[in-house]
Amino acid sequence: MNTARAVRIDAPGQLRVTPRDPTPPGPGEALVRVAYSGICGSDREVFAGHRPEGFVRYPVVPGHEWSGTVAETGADVDSGLVGRPVVGEGFRTCLVCPSCRAGETNLCTAEYDETGFTRAGAWADHLTLPARLLHVLPADSDLRAAASLEPAACAAAACLKAGVLPGESVAVVGGGSLGLLATQLLAAASPAELLVVDPHRQRAEAAAANGATALRTPEEATVPGRFDVVVEAAGSSGTADLATRLVRPGGRVVLTGLASEERQPPSPAHLVLSQITVHTVFGAPPRAWTHAVRAFASGALDPSRIITHELALDDAERALGLLAEADPATIKILLRP
Repeated sequence: MNTARAVRIDAPGQLRVTPRDPTPPGPGEALVRVAYSGICGSDREVFAGHRPEGFVRYPVVPGHEWSGTVAETGADVDSGLVGRPVVGEGFRTCLVCPSCRAGETNLCTAEYDETGFTRAGAWADHLTLPARLLHVLPADSDLRAAASLEPAACAAAACLKAGVLPGESVAVVGGGSLGLLATQLLAAASPAELLVVDPHRQRAEAAAANGATALRTPEEATVPGRFDVVVEAAGSSGTADLATRLVRPGGRVVLTGLASEERQPPSPAHLVLSQITVHTVFGAPPRAWTHAVRAFASGALDPSRIITHELALDDAERALGLLAEADPATIKILLRP
């Protein structure tokens, strides 16, 4: 019998694969056998020690993007979940604060607590979490694709805020994982134009595969006031300002990125004089998860289109290295327990 394992980051720069027995599910919990887990920039922050104070607790097993199958349920949980394919939300929320009561659990006012950052995550053979956070998938679901439903839920939160109508002109700033997943979801609304703006022309093929009508570099896309809606999904310095410049007067902008250093913030005067509506997104509330899962189940969303690398759990440090290289050809990396 194989020994269960987990990737553990003991401190910044200190990663090891270690034996780790599954944690039996307690009341209200479920034990999931992990099929695939994803890597994103925040995982790289955990390894490098750049995660803001209070948003990580070492030692930690990373992994907030994942898919799997329910192996066991605890007391007070429907045993019919066993054997079902699932994904799950990451935020461990209080459920009683005003934000939680309003359905904005990603804005819970309790102390930050999230799978893969303050709780053991899915860079492991097994994951134990509250069953209320699970989203059950169709029985024949592709779990490799489903592992990216967490970033898809964040993209869905942005798309719901954008409220794109058929025939509108739309731009997505950023051709990485979040931007391409948003592109797929926005394409389902039948926009007249769906442009991806990214500095890497090498991503044009990926953009087209995810529903974009074209890809342009920021220099090529600077025709001001061209789009009804712009979704910013890059999180680089200047991309929020670019998004507000691309949208028409009276248009809508959704910002999702967090630039580590913002040298060119949006102009308040431009926002006011152009009467631009600006929405922001951090994480994904349950309704965004539901939107992403339904789109996946219907075939409107296929996260497998963004997967470029798949590595074994033992290769987690190499996977982080690939992410750090920032090669435009690298979009989504999966670990396979």
